[in-house]
Amino acid sequence: MAYKALDSIRRSDIEGLGIPAELAEGLHERLTEIVRTYGPATPDTWRNISKRLLTPDLPFSFHQMMYYGCYRDYGSDPPAWIPDPENAILTNIGQLLERRGKEFLGSKYKDPMSSFSDFQEFSVSNPEVYWKALLDEMSISFSVAPRCILCESPFGESHSSYPGGQWLPGAFVNPARNCLSLNCKRGLDDMVVIWRDEGDDDLPLHRMTLREFCAEVWLVAHAIKTLGLDKGSAIAIDMPMDVNSVVIYLAIVLAGYLVVSIADSFAAVEISTRLKISEAKAIFTQDFIIRGDKSLPLYSRIVEAQSPMAIVIPSRGSSFSMRLRDGDISWHDFLGRVEDLREREFAAVEQSVEAFTNILFSSGTTGEPKAIPWTNATPFKAAADAWCHMDIHKGDIVAWPTNLGWMMGPWLIYASLLNGASMALYNGSPLGSGFAKFVQDAKVTMLGVIPSIVRAWKSTNCTAGCDWSAIRCFGSTGEASNVDEYLWLMGRANYKPVIEICGGTEIGGGFISGSLLQAQSLAAFSTPAMGCRLFILGNNGYPIPENVPGIGELALYPLMFGASNTLLNADHHDVYFKGMPFWKGRVLRRHGDVFERTSRGYYHAHGRADDTMNLGGIKTLLMQLYV
Repeated sequence: MAYKALDSIRRSDIEGLGIPAELAEGLHERLTEIVRTYGPATPDTWRNISKRLLTPDLPFSFHQMMYYGCYRDYGSDPPAWIPDPENAILTNIGQLLERRGKEFLGSKYKDPMSSFSDFQEFSVSNPEVYWKALLDEMSISFSVAPRCILCESPFGESHSSYPGGQWLPGAFVNPARNCLSLNCKRGLDDMVVIWRDEGDDDLPLHRMTLREFCAEVWLVAHAIKTLGLDKGSAIAIDMPMDVNSVVIYLAIVLAGYLVVSIADSFAAVEISTRLKISEAKAIFTQDFIIRGDKSLPLYSRIVEAQSPMAIVIPSRGSSFSMRLRDGDISWHDFLGRVEDLREREFAAVEQSVEAFTNILFSSGTTGEPKAIPWTNATPFKAAADAWCHMDIHKGDIVAWPTNLGWMMGPWLIYASLLNGASMALYNGSPLGSGFAKFVQDAKVTMLGVIPSIVRAWKSTNCTAGCDWSAIRCFGSTGEASNVDEYLWLMGRANYKPVIEICGGTEIGGGFISGSLLQAQSLAAFSTPAMGCRLFILGNNGYPIPENVPGIGELALYPLMFGASNTLLNADHHDVYFKGMPFWKGRVLRRHGDVFERTSRGYYHAHGRADDTMNLGGIKTLLMQLYV
């Protein structure tokens, strides 16, 4: 559809969109004033239109008329959101650079926005300084401090156990303890979890303070110890992501065991495969999954999968009537074992930073799923991405519909709690008006989405009447994003930015993203993730010059904090490094997506290089999620 230039739009054009004459006249007057001041086709024009003219209750066709009219001759990657310098200084990175920018960058440092790209490059070329600063900013504490941040492996090695180098050598730590710790970011009475069950849309929200949350995690950790499992045993979780599963996840980690993440959408055969690969010794699950007026069996799938001992939680209320297998335990009886220890602090089991803390799985689309272990360092990569790219900090309320079976579940826990923010959990489908109202009532400040959710919201208009003005930014991952759908999404929150992020389970976060210190274009990435270096391979299989436009298979520099260095059921080197080119003495890491770097410095993804995993035509974003 061809859109008129903004200085050619008449009041009758606006009325033709179904907008009443009086309102159309007022909109046209304000549009004329903006065009007179900023011109008909500049980014400043769009910034003022999006802030001063457009509201969620106006027809989306009017939003399209303004956006496409402004940028009709702009070319690729028009900025849908432009940072304000004063707000940029208030971001996490802005504050860090205001304090230490000259120390990091010397005379090159000007201000957070102008110097962001230089700081990204600094994060790659000076990993020791950068990651020390980040861990300090997030108040990460070790029971035994690392000897250094990075012990680099010799150049030219391609079969090293630590591709590129070893992170935090000698360190002992417990990520769950860090999630529960008191520090400058929070006190015992600060809210850490906010939730609501589907169907309770008009009831008050449930809330839990850090004091209450710690008591719940400690109690479950004490109860897990009564199971008599060997140290480091694998314990699975197969249940919706609600306050109980989050408590269980952190209790397993706190007690020094290994979480096995299984999506609650899986059939029995898929559950069985993951239990066998991980050699899980126990599993937490629930009787049913409640979705609207439906009760979907879950425990029966666990039984069919021939799981090890199951601890079974009632989906609603405090009890259930179903008969359990011999050896399985009800949630009530499980906690009853340690009722006398309620509110007694559990002493965290500190382990080597290289110890496994979570086993996650690839989708298994093309065969047996890869079993990808997260080490005790990986949670800090997840939290760092949130700190840097989504600016999550104390006072934020973070919602992201997902499941612990996919990496975004653990990511949400660590991204929120390690940064002093609160998690907002909706126990139900995110596709309807109930979830939209939950976002409003919880005053969510960072809302994570996948494009199919946005598509459903847009097609049903289920967000109508909801006030999403508390949102500071959106995060997006999982599927191909669409310019129109994300223009619509931004408009629901008065044009707050969408931060796209792409990475993988084996990375623990992203390798490419957006930033609140850069202009954001729809369905595009504006920067390599902090601490990551990207390469686009040319037709000869070697990297094209950095910052030169081009398209090809994407490869990663192997020095990535938190990234995997082993797989449980495949050869890590063969999967990620075999046959890859070297760059300055380092073998590059395979990712498998085709990426394009544009003339304006943005990045677009164009699907899998091997075409074995094609989500919605283009795999634009990160990890699989559960919806």
